[in-house]
Amino acid sequence: MVGQTPFSAVARILIDRWLTTSADDASDPEVVFAPVIDQLSIKMRLTVIRLNGDDPLQWEMKAIRHSGFTSRVLNINQLFADCRIGDFKDRRYMEEAVIPRLLEVAHTQQPRMELVKTKLMGLSLGYDRILLPQKNNGGSQWIISSSYARFLLTRPRQEANLDVEDEAITQLLIEGATAKEIASTLGFSHRTVEHRLSRMKDRMGARNTVHLVAMLMAMHLDRSAD
Repeated sequence: MVGQTPFSAVARILIDRWLTTSADDASDPEVVFAPVIDQLSIKMRLTVIRLNGDDPLQWEMKAIRHSGFTSRVLNINQLFADCRIGDFKDRRYMEEAVIPRLLEVAHTQQPRMELVKTKLMGLSLGYDRILLPQKNNGGSQWIISSSYARFLLTRPRQEANLDVEDEAITQLLIEGATAKEIASTLGFSHRTVEHRLSRMKDRMGARNTVHLVAMLMAMHLDRSAD
């Protein structure tokens, strides 16, 4: 999209603003995030977490800018509605992908930027994230979290037990090959490849070939995470 600011540039602005703040004169989060609000793209979101006490389950999330990222399998903005961390619907996601990093940056009072690959409501999720804690001699009272969605992949309804031929077909499919190109590469007939793809779609619950590719990628991510 013309004129869209990349997440790396948004993160740089946030860090530059954060660097101007002082622990001796603790700032409000708006001082840090105000310059980027109009530069957030449709796949970015920005949240302020208020650190109410020592228990992260009591900390409160407040969305400053919702993501325009859409999915037919998960309503991201509804899921990440303003709430206490302890009230979030997927406790395991919070405990594994969010709370440890929040505790870390709150303790060090240093920003952290990373690529997060995790599970959310049973789906494979990937996003870039930057966390910026308040500089405060008395302890951070807030953390800014801004993220850029990379992927949200549906897991198959049934794990596919693929034979050697199906594995070869799926590898080429993920690489972008057409059924005709797969048949030529593997020495199969075009009809055989189409039949095997149809069988995999039925078994995994994929609506079409694009959906099948997404599910296969989710399977590969699951395996790499184990």
